[in-house]
Parts: sequence; structure tokens; C-alpha cells
Amino acid sequence: MTRGRFITLEGGEGAGKSTQIALLKDALEASGRTVLTTREPGGSPGGEEIRNLLVNGATNRWEPLSEALLNYAARYEHLQKVILPALDAGTWVICDRFADSTMAYQGYGHGMDREIIRRLHRLVVGETNPDLTLIFDLPVEAGLERAGIRGEGEDRYERMGLDFHNRLREGFLEIARKHPARCEVIDATGDIGAVAMAVHDAVASKLGIDL
Repeated sequence: MTRGRFITLEGGEGAGKSTQIALLKDALEASGRTVLTTREPGGSPGGEEIRNLLVNGATNRWEPLSEALLNYAARYEHLQKVILPALDAGTWVICDRFADSTMAYQGYGHGMDREIIRRLHRLVVGETNPDLTLIFDLPVEAGLERAGIRGEGEDRYERMGLDFHNRLREGFLEIARKHPARCEVIDATGDIGAVAMAVHDAVASKLGIDL
């Protein structure tokens, strides 16, 4: 059986990832592929419990290292119980955030020692890296405005200051520059249709498929 492909979507707050994940799932299924969509933190029963600890409460609730450890605990559960079994079964997995978010949020946003994050990554993730990562980019103020309109309540990170979010944005862009074979930056300032077209073009080009 052919192993499934692993696609992750990354970016700052309010970048529109959820909408594009649904559209990409529809397009991949229309092309005959079996698709699973999931998210981080979360994606598994234990991961969802950890998610609640991370996305709610006071902005200073956790130290950066505590956040990174919680994220990687949730990620290990997610990988072992959801992502790896799906990929082994030939299912394509689309994940709303993955390890790049930990590097961006904790490593760049909070200024944590990035080598510690890299060590955690090697321990927990090993060689299971995405086949393709789409990094949704838009100005910080526009993203936070969209996130405020969304009003989902999981707003702990959204309430962090503009300086944090600007460091976060630069972190994602630097990750893309360091990993050009895996990452594609998507201009998220356009309307839903324009962004979807850019997403589909990137998936088709990077993964060598018709979409």
C-alpha cells in the first residue's frame, strides 16, 4: 500500500487556515484520495485536553519551556494515535499546525532557546516531517482583526502583544527560507478563492500531482 502524504498549514493568528483546509480536503478527495484533517495542539483525546491548557487562560500562564513541553506531549499522542496510523493506511493527512508552530511561537515569539526545541523535535517527531508545509502570511494587524471577528474564545495567544506577533510572523518566514524544499509561503491577504488557488497550485507543484 502506498503511504499517505502529510501536509501541514502554518501561520499567525487569523490567517484563514481552517477555511483553506476544508477546501483542500474537498479538492484532494475529488481527485480520488482519502483525506484526514486534524489539528494541533490537539488531534487526539489527550492532545485536546492539553490544547485547553495552552489556548485558554492568562497570557503569562506558562513559561516558554512549559509550553514547548506541553506541545510536544500533545504532538507525541497525536503522532502515535492518529497521524502515523493514517499515513500507514494510505490516507493523506492535512494538519492545522505542527512542529513549525512550536518553533515559531516558543522559539521566535517567546525567545526560547531554539536548540532545546530542536532536541525535543528529534526525540518526539524523529523523521516524521511533513511532505509539504504551507505557511500563510499576512500583516499582523490584519490577522488579529480577523481573529477577533472570529470570536472562538481560544484567544490566549491572540491577546499577546504586537511585538510577540511580529516576531512570530518573522519566525514563520525564516522557517520557510531555511526549508525551501518543504515550505511554500502563501499570500493570505487575498479573498478565499485567490488563496485557495495558490494553495492548490502549491500542492500540485510541490507534490507532483494533478489537482
